Amino acid sequence: MTVRPLGTPPHPSASTELLNRFSSVRQRTVQLSAHLRPEDTVVQSMPDASPTKWHLAHTTWFFEQFILERDPAYVSPNPEWHFLFNSYYQSVGPMHSRPRRGMLTRPTLDEVRDYRSRVDEAIAERIVRHGDPELATLIELGCQHEQQHQELLLTDIKHAFAQNPLEPAFAPDAPRALSMAAPALGYVPFDEGVVEVGHAGDGFHFDNEGPRHRTYRQAGSLANRPVTNAEFLAFIQDGGYREPTLWLSDGWATVQAEGWSRPLYWDEACETEFTLHGRRAIDPHAPVCHVSYFEADAFARWAGARLPTETEWETMAAGIPVQGNFQESGLFHPRATSFETSLGQMYGDVWEWTMSPYVSYPGFRPLAGALGEYNGKFMNGQWVLRGGSCATPADHVRPTYRNFFPPHARWQFTGIRLGTDR
Repeated sequence: MTVRPLGTPPHPSASTELLNRFSSVRQRTVQLSAHLRPEDTVVQSMPDASPTKWHLAHTTWFFEQFILERDPAYVSPNPEWHFLFNSYYQSVGPMHSRPRRGMLTRPTLDEVRDYRSRVDEAIAERIVRHGDPELATLIELGCQHEQQHQELLLTDIKHAFAQNPLEPAFAPDAPRALSMAAPALGYVPFDEGVVEVGHAGDGFHFDNEGPRHRTYRQAGSLANRPVTNAEFLAFIQDGGYREPTLWLSDGWATVQAEGWSRPLYWDEACETEFTLHGRRAIDPHAPVCHVSYFEADAFARWAGARLPTETEWETMAAGIPVQGNFQESGLFHPRATSFETSLGQMYGDVWEWTMSPYVSYPGFRPLAGALGEYNGKFMNGQWVLRGGSCATPADHVRPTYRNFFPPHARWQFTGIRLGTDR
């Protein structure tokens, strides 16, 4: 979908397109959570994760706060919920403590679902009847925000279910990926020189993806595929988690403090892993996932390589179609696959850690007002990931998309692609 520049009056067909886009995204979130029991939707397994019910409510609050509340005549059906479902927007008011979102047994799931319906009706009416020139831009931002929470909903419920000794399956009847051998690991070289990175042209992008600018890229190479489970197992068996010289100082401290010895969700024997389908045998050919930046960096060091920079990743991915194993496949897990291009699985399967800290581009300007808190204020202590995962909606990813997490984070579908100097 192309979002019209601010100040451009909407066309009737554009309103229909916008309504379809909004409805599709909102329905997808409901579909992902439809078969969960009410008890499933209130649990919070760790401070970094949120309950499903909170995701359902917060994404609704976002549309209400940043679109409906712009109309002075709008009356919220539940104004006291603003405090409960604000995430981190300090400029619009206080919020409930993030680590205590699991304490919100009320409102009930049915009440949250009713809240979604009321806000959806109000947004749909706004789309059909009002000619606000900023409406398409704000609704698309809300849809992209909700798609981020669709992925978080999946990763958060996976973490919650993994804490249950019964190890319930989120999607027990989902299709299994066909097992196939991963292509041999190889490297695709690139030359040094001045390159351009960042978003340009039409279409949606977050503010942290721009502005497009020139930067220098040293010569090097990029692995043709992500690191596999079998390759990471070799690192484990070679004592990778016991060798401090492979680790960054903070990484080694984390390994010692947390007792890490394998990726999140692997069993002690490194034979099975917990998935959204329940516990399954580890596919040796599939991309390894649920590893932190610290683990990715240590593996790269052990392998005689390094992690790529985000400039290297973006410039190498720019000409590759955005295709892969995304949320829509229903697999909800990385898979081994063959590919015809020189670089495979650049999109989908696993988010790929880069060695680039999450900082602003030259000339970066956050969005005006409260929406400026969306990305810019997190530009410290985090690292950039690229490419999307098996839990990411397919139309949510672009070559310029910059995801970011702290270096210890493991509960997302995060994996590894190697790079080298040349």
